[in-house]
Amino acid sequence: MWSIESIALPLSMVLVQIFTTGMLILSKLVLNQGMFIFALLFYRNAIGAIFVAPFAFFFERGMRRELNGAAFLWIFINSIFINLMAMSLYYYGLRDTNASYAVNFLNSIPVVTFICAVILRVERLGLGSRAGRMKILGTLLCVGGTMVATLYKGKALHLFHHILIHTSTTEGARNHNMLRGTLFLIASCLGYAFWFLTQVKLFRVFPSKYWATMLTCVAGCFQSAVAGVIIERGKAGWCLKWNLKLATIVFSGVLNTGATFCMITWAVSRRGPTYPPMFNSLSVIFTLAFSCLFMGQDLTIGSLLGTCLIIVGLYTFLWGKKRELLLNTTEVGNIEETLNGTGTPR
Repeated sequence: MWSIESIALPLSMVLVQIFTTGMLILSKLVLNQGMFIFALLFYRNAIGAIFVAPFAFFFERGMRRELNGAAFLWIFINSIFINLMAMSLYYYGLRDTNASYAVNFLNSIPVVTFICAVILRVERLGLGSRAGRMKILGTLLCVGGTMVATLYKGKALHLFHHILIHTSTTEGARNHNMLRGTLFLIASCLGYAFWFLTQVKLFRVFPSKYWATMLTCVAGCFQSAVAGVIIERGKAGWCLKWNLKLATIVFSGVLNTGATFCMITWAVSRRGPTYPPMFNSLSVIFTLAFSCLFMGQDLTIGSLLGTCLIIVGLYTFLWGKKRELLLNTTEVGNIEETLNGTGTPR
């Protein structure tokens, strides 16, 4: 029988990928216009902190008493991984490449996270169990599907004949350093992997969803400001106007930083660090759907085949993860029954 949590968790992760797709498209547009990356991060974190603050003060009032040195330390470390490593390097990689190329690196995050989690013994490889083998198979299918959708085009399926949105991109702002951009994107994947892993440690010392998110955003503001001032001291890079840059900051701050951080923190606390990144493959599907529906792009055999592999891989991994959780719950119950049966008489 499906519980509310078993439905809400995957739905929240799907929302995360929808927000990510929107952020990716908007960010590429403003980066092409020359927006300073650390200014984008600073304002994004500031808006995220403001957005989450009322939820923290209203729903988690008692959590302020749980704040201590260890909690602040892990919040600061958590912010370094997500802001200075993951997001900033991803923005630099996106600026040096293009959106369709950069989005595929999000799908290597599950593999990197899974490998790092196994090495650090946060996650079990589980080759001897069916659940473990299904998780590995699902991961490989997701990554393989992304590679097929990216590298193999095939015959075009002309499903859409009209361009609904006319876009103009500055070719000089795109693809001017693919090698450097690729290196930035690879380093960003490592940052995301370690961020998911530090989420586990942070939740152990400070089991909060809203306070942890708000304080991570505050720390991100400080870190982005320091790094930004070192790189760009002029005022021009920090000025805001009523244009697409401001819309991107608000969208990213409210949905990608505020709402997304809360949902990911909750998902990690319930399902572990490898659960959220497995949904990253959906961003490829959403990006493809957006391009077909609104940009007039034709669907190709390669993209359709890759999408099918991604969906099959996603459900395979989720099945393995659910099976593993059921087995762990059964084992804990058996141990408790054994202890109660052989313990000291009451």
